[in-house]
Amino acid sequence: MSLIQLAGIERVFHLGDSVVHALTGLDVSIDAGEYVAIMGPSGSGKSTLLNLLGLLDRPDAGSYQLEGRDVTTLTPDEQAAVRSRRIGFVFQSFHLVPRLTAAENIGLPMMLAGIPAAERAQRVQQALKDFGLDQRAGHRPDQLSGGQRQRVAIARATIMQPAVLLADEPTGNLDRATGDDVIHLLEELNQRGMTLIIVTHDPKIGTRAKRQLMMEDGELKFDSSRQTAAAP
Repeated sequence: MSLIQLAGIERVFHLGDSVVHALTGLDVSIDAGEYVAIMGPSGSGKSTLLNLLGLLDRPDAGSYQLEGRDVTTLTPDEQAAVRSRRIGFVFQSFHLVPRLTAAENIGLPMMLAGIPAAERAQRVQQALKDFGLDQRAGHRPDQLSGGQRQRVAIARATIMQPAVLLADEPTGNLDRATGDDVIHLLEELNQRGMTLIIVTHDPKIGTRAKRQLMMEDGELKFDSSRQTAAAP
C-alpha cells in the first residue's frame, strides 16, 4: 500500500475576475521510505501541492489518502491531529519561536500533543545529541547560526516520528556549504527509513533525490519513476 495516494486532485484559486487552476487532475502515488523532489518554475503548483500534502490546504476535488486513510474527508480538528503526529515540516525561514530555547522549540510538538514532561525531556535530550546541538540547548534562535536554526527545525519536525517529512526550500536561506550539510542531514533521515519530500527550485538539490516530480502550470509533466513524460 502506498503511503501517499493522490487521485484526481484539483485546486482552484479565484483572484478577482481570474480563475487560477493551481493543480489540475493530479494523480501521484508515493511509497513509504521514498526520497522525492518536487520541482518546477515559480507558479507551477509545487508549493500548492506541498500545502495539500501537509494538510495546510484542501483540494477542490479528488482524494488524498495518507497511510490508507482519506484525509480529505476529515474535519479541521481531525486533520490537525493527523498533521501534528504524522507529518513533519521544514521551512525555508525556520519558523522557530523566538522566545523559546532550542530545546523548548524541539519539544513544542510533544507538549502540544500532551506527551508527559519526563518523556519529552528524554526525547529532546536525545534529539539534541543526534543533531549535534548538545551545546546549544539553552540558546534562543537569535543566538544560533542559520545552519543551527535549521537543525533545530529539523529536530522539531521529526521529534514526533512522523510518517513523512515535507521540506519547502530547506536551504533557501543558507549559504551553499551550510545548505549541503542540511541536505545531507535530511538524506540521513531518509536512509533510516523516513519518507522525504522536498520542494526545490535548485536542480543540484532536486537531482539528488531518487525521484523527481516536475510540475508546470498545475500539472505533473514528468515523473522520473515512469522514465517518460506524463501525458499532456
